[in-house]
Amino acid sequence: MLTSFLTLVAFGCLTGVTTVLFGFGGGFVTVPVVYGVLTVTARPGASGADAMHVAVATSAAVMAVNASAAALAQWREGRLRAEYVWPLAAFIAVGAAAGSLAATLVGGTALRLLFAGYLLVTIADSLLRRGFLTRAPRERPRPLDRGTTTFGGVGIGLVAAGLGVGGSVMTVPLLRRRGLPMAEATATANPLSVPVALTGTLVYALAPAFTGSAGAGRLGYVDLPAGAALLLGSLPAIALLRRSAARVPDRVHSAAYVALLLVVLVVMGAAAV
Repeated sequence: MLTSFLTLVAFGCLTGVTTVLFGFGGGFVTVPVVYGVLTVTARPGASGADAMHVAVATSAAVMAVNASAAALAQWREGRLRAEYVWPLAAFIAVGAAAGSLAATLVGGTALRLLFAGYLLVTIADSLLRRGFLTRAPRERPRPLDRGTTTFGGVGIGLVAAGLGVGGSVMTVPLLRRRGLPMAEATATANPLSVPVALTGTLVYALAPAFTGSAGAGRLGYVDLPAGAALLLGSLPAIALLRRSAARVPDRVHSAAYVALLLVVLVVMGAAAV
């Protein structure tokens, strides 16, 4: 039990780092980690088919706190681009509600495969399409068009909340290809992850499929002790590293983003074996 707690705290620290540097909010780290801990410890109510659901739900709850804390820190540092946050955030929230509801109806194995597929598509897109790894010299940021804001926002919320990964893996490449430096793209991804996380947490906490079978320390699908351990590590890391993103060279920053996605894909595959 102590080993599991310390493991979650340690990965919580990593979650804080990825939140500040990559705008992840924690989803890509917390989903495989919580899933692995739950399957190893085989807690009542979290074994077998619903372990992935608990991992996704707990990830959403942790992201709600992490993304909010990071967004506040980035705003104080002057790196947020408010013109890209609203009204995109409102449409992301709409999609997140639908995605969270859909996830409660999907089996754990299918959810895990969707998560891995989502990672593969994102990695391939970042590597094969121009505009992410490199940015043209003196490129000026371009505004989002109406279609991207509405339909794109709903799509981001739908996928992100359904898989418990926040919206950064879609919003960062989107903002990057609109000409934003990585430091600003990842900073702006944090407030855009908040509606996904809050909507997802509410739906998972009240999910009727879990009524009557919740274990001790659970709020619906959300594992409260696991979430608390992750936050114990992540919040101090966010506070300490809030100025670090601006110091990373742009090319290194974008390459590290893709490399981290590859690591998470490998970890998720190993946890499923």
